[in-house]
Amino acid sequence: MLDFIKGSIRSVYEDSLAVDVGSIAFKVAVPFASSYEKGEKAEFYLYMHWNQEQGPSLFGFSSESEKEVFLLVISCSGVGPKLGMAVLQDLGAQVFLDAVIEENDRTLSKVSGIGVKKAEQMIVHLKHKVAKLIKSGIVVQPSGKVSRIQEVSDVLKSLNYSRPEISAVMNHLGKNYISKDLPFDQLIRHALSFLSKKRAVR
Repeated sequence: MLDFIKGSIRSVYEDSLAVDVGSIAFKVAVPFASSYEKGEKAEFYLYMHWNQEQGPSLFGFSSESEKEVFLLVISCSGVGPKLGMAVLQDLGAQVFLDAVIEENDRTLSKVSGIGVKKAEQMIVHLKHKVAKLIKSGIVVQPSGKVSRIQEVSDVLKSLNYSRPEISAVMNHLGKNYISKDLPFDQLIRHALSFLSKKRAVR
């Protein structure tokens, strides 16, 4: 079974990449696929999902913890890979972990495809699994600052930033700043700086 892939990006699609590993290219669904560049070097932890009608599909993750969060999400009853990817894009791995530990169904229900009832069910199903995963050392201890990150999301929404832009910011802040005890004003500055750089390279 495929577990890891390293190569150059041959093609960029809306929600996936073709990763060239020499004489063959694998199509891999990844969060924020459109943010990658053709020819860019990339490596991903892989998960292969089998659909009875469509066959195998590959999903790629930039870190082992991101992959583990995806596997947690799809372990819930009635939740498939599409929703697992939506969690990573709309919240990011670290914000998701915080939301589960804090039993913050409001944050989880912000994900496209997750309502309040589904969010509550996921928290009940995953809370002990998240705690166990943290003890294993694969993912870091949630920081308890998910509410500040969510405030940033609400502000950006009021400033009319698009959903993909806000999702990218949530992922960026979750990976780089949620473990730091930053006040809201610094988080929003980091968010706006990130968005400004993203728009500048278009």
